[in-house]
Amino acid sequence: MIGHNVRGFRNRMGVSQEKLAELANVDRAYMGCIERAEKSVSAEVLYRIGKALKIKPHMLLVEDAYKLNEKELEIKLLP
Repeated sequence: MIGHNVRGFRNRMGVSQEKLAELANVDRAYMGCIERAEKSVSAEVLYRIGKALKIKPHMLLVEDAYKLNEKELEIKLLP
């Protein structure tokens, strides 16, 4: 689920895997492994990826969150 959301939000943002890895300060190969669900991700890396994608990191844990429209994302982001 996390990898699926990372890829979806990345595509939605219009950035390459390499650029997202740079923004999140992780290795590009590791980012690929995250997107393919081949590697687990720490809370710290999840935070950095969320920040790079300009979303709250917990949204990466919501099934198909990248499919939500802006209004739905705002609602989901409320505490």
